[in-house]
Amino acid sequence: MATVKQHPVLQNRVPQTFSSLLDTFFNDAVSNRRVQGFTPAVDLWETEATYEMEVALPGLKKENINVEFEEGVLRVSGERTFNKETREHKYHRVENLYGKFRRSFQLPENVDASAIDAQFENGVLHISVPKVEEKVVKHQISVK
Repeated sequence: MATVKQHPVLQNRVPQTFSSLLDTFFNDAVSNRRVQGFTPAVDLWETEATYEMEVALPGLKKENINVEFEEGVLRVSGERTFNKETREHKYHRVENLYGKFRRSFQLPENVDASAIDAQFENGVLHISVPKVEEKVVKHQISVK
């Protein structure tokens, strides 16, 4: 009987599907490469009337956040800067990530771009995208 040594990072995260295997691979590859900037966490959900999104942006001011919609893509970008007054401190550990970020989300065609609402409170950006009536993609026409 042969023993198989598991990678310590993957030990508790066994992918269930090929798709989740690819997601794990790319997420691990990105998270192991510490680049300047960060990727804020996002929660997305849908109601009957809207698409909703919350973006975790602790420590940012609303002046440092940009939300734009163009050609069906909603983009959230900004920058978290390191406090220059504290650079003289002798840090033992800095785990917060600083720098620029940009997240893009392809939205369905049935949105009302002119009524998108963005609210920033307590480090959370909440974006609400209203739906409009579904466009007709296929319609059966009776022959007379």
